[in-house]
Amino acid sequence: MNNYVQRFLLEDLDIRGAIVHVDSVWQQMLQDRDYPVPVMKILGEMCATTLLLSYNLKQLGRLTVQLKGNGPVSMLVIDCNESLDLRGMAKYSHSITPQPVPDLLGHGQLVLTLDRQSMQETYQSIVPLDGDSIAEIFQHYFRQSEQLPSRLFLTTSAEAIFGILLQKLPTMDQRDPDDWTRIEALAATVQDQTMVGLPAEAILTRLFVEETIRIFEPQVVSYGCHKDTAKVLDMLQSLGRAEVNAILKEFGEVIVHDDICNHEYRFDALAIEAIFGEAGPMVH
Repeated sequence: MNNYVQRFLLEDLDIRGAIVHVDSVWQQMLQDRDYPVPVMKILGEMCATTLLLSYNLKQLGRLTVQLKGNGPVSMLVIDCNESLDLRGMAKYSHSITPQPVPDLLGHGQLVLTLDRQSMQETYQSIVPLDGDSIAEIFQHYFRQSEQLPSRLFLTTSAEAIFGILLQKLPTMDQRDPDDWTRIEALAATVQDQTMVGLPAEAILTRLFVEETIRIFEPQVVSYGCHKDTAKVLDMLQSLGRAEVNAILKEFGEVIVHDDICNHEYRFDALAIEAIFGEAGPMVH
């Protein structure tokens, strides 16, 4: 299985980039979700893009990316930390059908939130959803936030997600502008499925056969969802015994569902008594 992000530099052109390939981690995220194909595809492209944006989180922190709209897919949330621990989810209408991305998402916002331990305040950037694809939406974000000129090339299946990010360094403006257009056109051919499963070095050398490519060490991508019973217990205790008992009385048990990780925590009367008593909690 290949789950990685790998940076590269086209040295003679002053173009940098990164390549992402995720298979088993992606399959874990999809497990028991039953996402319709249109939802699965845009969620996968969101995951690939978030990883490509997160690969240079050199300090402890977390990047959270949300797409919120009034279309059949009302929300997509992906987050990733500096270790590339990835998790994500989608909310959507159950009557969803294949449609263009703008129709699936409707009118809404792209929200990027960066939370680093070294930062006094969380950084957040909000831009309107503008583009005919996930790649175009993020390219619009790059332009609006005055970042380096960037292009994204993304592809998703139920087995794997894949993407390439290209960024034009400021020094490239002193070179032939046609080089950027040429490299963009070459990178676009990567969406051919016959190339996606190859190692990063093989993909890059096939795409940019005439270029001098510096390839950096890959960073491993992991699935960031693990059951955190202690956190759920703290939440229940913060609600207070009276409110938790009211829920228990109405439903016969207390159920807490972690949407982003698709985990469910169930507490019966004995478990609730243990949470608020002296005994340790029992979780089902």
